[in-house]
Amino acid sequence: MIKAMSEEENKPTPEEEPVTTPEMEAEEPQQPEDELTKWREMALRTAAEYDNYRKRCVKDREDFTKYANRSLLEELLPVIDNFEMGMQMAAQQGTDSMIYIGMSMVQKQLADFLSGQGVEAIEATPGQEFDHNVHEAIMSEPSDQPEGTIIRILRRGYNLRGRLLRPVNVVTAAPKEEPAEQDA
Repeated sequence: MIKAMSEEENKPTPEEEPVTTPEMEAEEPQQPEDELTKWREMALRTAAEYDNYRKRCVKDREDFTKYANRSLLEELLPVIDNFEMGMQMAAQQGTDSMIYIGMSMVQKQLADFLSGQGVEAIEATPGQEFDHNVHEAIMSEPSDQPEGTIIRILRRGYNLRGRLLRPVNVVTAAPKEEPAEQDA
């Protein structure tokens, strides 16, 4: 038969008893408060991270809708460039011709469409200082103007709601080359 252990046999021996010190007794009540503080801080940090995530998602969604048709507009810009060249040729034949009048109506519709989409032409003029943020130097030519000055505009550039859609293609001034001295 199984014999029941008496209370004396059930007590731990002095070697088995956990040792407690006054410092340990003082730490025990503090431990739940420290853990509560830790969990509160973690909850606050998580709430702040979630709030930042929510704000970032809202901003990303707004940016997506603002710039969703960017690729369509980029593909439309070469068509507009060709149309402007056609307008220049029609203007040479006379601004009172029916072709020129019809094309100018279409040009106005295109301009209204682009402005409705948030597209703005970047202003660039010869003599202006080159700005690498909105200009793209296709080539440079020797000139009397200071180096880095725009000499000619080759293709118009556009912004889409403040962001660069296409840079202005320009020719910039380079220092004039000195003729090589020939030794005789």
